[in-house]
Amino acid sequence: MALLSFISRRLLQLIPTLAFILVVIFVLVRLLPGDPASAILGDRARDADVTRINAELGLDQPWPVQFALFVKHIVTGDLGNSIHLKVSVASLIAERLPVTLMLTAMAALIALALSVPLAFVAATRRGSLSDNAIRGSFQVGLSMPVFYVGLILLTVFGAKLRWFPVGGFGTTFLDQLYHLFLPAVTLALSLSAILMRNLRSAIIGVVGAEYVDFARSKGLSSRLIMMRHVLRNALISTVTLLGLQIGTLLGGAVITETVFAIPGAGRLMIESIYGRDYPVVQGLTFALAIIVSLTFLATDIVQAWLDPRVAR
Repeated sequence: MALLSFISRRLLQLIPTLAFILVVIFVLVRLLPGDPASAILGDRARDADVTRINAELGLDQPWPVQFALFVKHIVTGDLGNSIHLKVSVASLIAERLPVTLMLTAMAALIALALSVPLAFVAATRRGSLSDNAIRGSFQVGLSMPVFYVGLILLTVFGAKLRWFPVGGFGTTFLDQLYHLFLPAVTLALSLSAILMRNLRSAIIGVVGAEYVDFARSKGLSSRLIMMRHVLRNALISTVTLLGLQIGTLLGGAVITETVFAIPGAGRLMIESIYGRDYPVVQGLTFALAIIVSLTFLATDIVQAWLDPRVAR
């Protein structure tokens, strides 16, 4: 019952958050230098043509009027049409966003697969050669920019060894996983370093707790103690950190999709910003904001499940 009440409160908190996000999106998009009309017509655009296109797009109206229309379209699900591509923004988002979400999910899973077992090894062998080697290796990955890591992996495993494709997305599900593996590893390396360090510190702190000593005195096996008492409590901070890093993963996907030529939402966002395609930028940004907000909600729910005191 407490968990349901906690979820209801968190859902209500999303309403003002999304309303504030709408305002920020609307203002920031219109603060971009240039305007769609100039981007469409080019450098030799005449003032009369610029005025005509701005009137057709409704950009000659006062900001409050434009914002009211923007909110109306968001509420009704009508995100308008792309200025350059001449197709609906909703169809563009439905086509490109799943690619980015698939890439982000793969990166998160790879990061967890790398960080969790290595954090256990580093924590249980604290101060040993393996502990120092694991922390040192992850530190190198954390210090390198995402685009640099992507270029190295692309050059070595794509261009030279030809183990993976150098771009594209594929058609079948397995082919898509194959195409997204290198980009996902690119995103996962820095995230896995952050999660590993956090989980290692949490495990070290939990192992020395009194309730763990009490569990040992009861004769419980080491495996049961690690899974039931140590891991459950150590994962609380790591789950929170993973949820907070989802936004960073989505931001990193913008660069990664550009490096690997992946037709995802991040690449579409860059193209739309350069082209001053207001409807696409606004719709895509709001969709990503909803995803990040729902991720934070899911993180809070998992955290409340791991630690029921959070829901009180």
